[in-house]
Formats: sequence, structure tokens, C-alpha cells
Amino acid sequence: MMDRNKLIEELKVDEGFIDEIYEDHLGFATFGVGHLILEHDPEFGKPVGTPVSNDRIRECLNKDIDIVCSELDKNIPWWRGLGNVRQRVLANMCFNLGYPRFSKFKKFLEAVKKEDWEKASVEMMDSKWATQVGDRAIRLKEKMYNG
Repeated sequence: MMDRNKLIEELKVDEGFIDEIYEDHLGFATFGVGHLILEHDPEFGKPVGTPVSNDRIRECLNKDIDIVCSELDKNIPWWRGLGNVRQRVLANMCFNLGYPRFSKFKKFLEAVKKEDWEKASVEMMDSKWATQVGDRAIRLKEKMYNG
């Protein structure tokens, strides 16, 4: 079983934790731990700088993690057979990329499924994603390699 609390702590480091509405690097309204504000969110349409409570941030983070896990369960159910650390790597990457973009890491996913940790680590770093996220990719690569 994946250690959800550990994943939350890792996502706080990788995504940041901001207790107000801000614009992400693409200009989209966001808050908390990388939660993109959608039309059904009560924060939708509120100005940048609007405070968001820790309870609301935790609620959205848990829902976002539930969505990630559900997408992984539906599309690559074998991920649950991985060790805890490697499950968190996949969940972290999927959280960051969204499942549609994450699913394009075909060579990486093939290597993970075969438990070829060296190839999986190489494939993680051989991507535009790795250059965009920098230290995050290096941390996740090490976790994937070492388990």
C-alpha cells in the first residue's frame, strides 16, 4: 500500500505549498499543492492573492491524489504491485503531468513494468519533463532506481 502521507510531503516539496490563489507558470489560477482551480471550485473567479485555508488545501490535495490513483488503477493496474517508493514516483509524476501526458512515457512505463530500474531511470531523464522540473526529476529518478 502506498504511503499517502509520504506522497503528500513529497508533493509539497515538489509542487510547493501556497495558501493563496496564484497564477502557475502557464498563467492558470492555482492554489495549495498545485491545485488547478476549475469552474466547480468555489475559488473559481476569485482574484490572485485570495487566501485559501489549510483545510481546503488538504481537501483538494486528497481529491487530486484520488484522481491520480484512480487513473493509474484504470490504465496501468500493475502499478499497485510495485514497492511503496516506486508507487509514489509514478503517482508524483502523474500528479505533475496529468495522466494523458504521463501515459506518453511509453519506454519508461515498459521498463518499470519489466522492473528494469536502470532503464526506467534513464528514460525518466531522457525527456523534456526532466529538463523542465530539474531537481524533482533527479530525486524521482534516484527513488525509481533505488526503490
